[in-house]
Amino acid sequence: MKKEFGAKPYLFPMPVLMIATYGDGDKVDVMNMAWGGVCDDNMVALNISESHKTAENIKKRKAFTLSIADVDHIEAADFFGIASGNNMQDKFERSGLHAVKSDKIDAPVIEEFPVTLECKVAQLQHTDSGFRVVGEILNVLADEKVLDARGKIDPVKVNAFAYDPFSNGYYRIGEKVGQAWSSGKKLMP
Repeated sequence: MKKEFGAKPYLFPMPVLMIATYGDGDKVDVMNMAWGGVCDDNMVALNISESHKTAENIKKRKAFTLSIADVDHIEAADFFGIASGNNMQDKFERSGLHAVKSDKIDAPVIEEFPVTLECKVAQLQHTDSGFRVVGEILNVLADEKVLDARGKIDPVKVNAFAYDPFSNGYYRIGEKVGQAWSSGKKLMP
């Protein structure tokens, strides 16, 4: 028998993504968000509240970076979800992290996060369910320390963590348990 929980955002795992933008005066702003992800081969969709400083920055600059948070920087990543750029002027500085300007877009790249997508705004959507930013991925940056011997990104080395909407926890990602488009082949006719 299954227990009913009603309408809840209970999908797991949910990514822990860091959206980085520039505000006025090229001030770095980073926001922790879980309500977003890939929506096409070269596109991402972010569902955020328009009241966030990040939303204002995205509207003005038409660009953002999207990084995968890693366990080594979980404290800063969580802080970016607790503190508001609207209320805390030194939010990024307090994190102790470092940023450089992207070569591709008008947005910062946070040096400590291992994988970063450089995105330009493709669409800003206002729907009944809120504000959505659709971004075109122009480039992916990966720290050499997360690459395997073939030069590909090794998900175990990324040391990412996921958000748990059931109890608001974070969980490390890492064990490979199957191969996409292969593990289920024995069930094919």
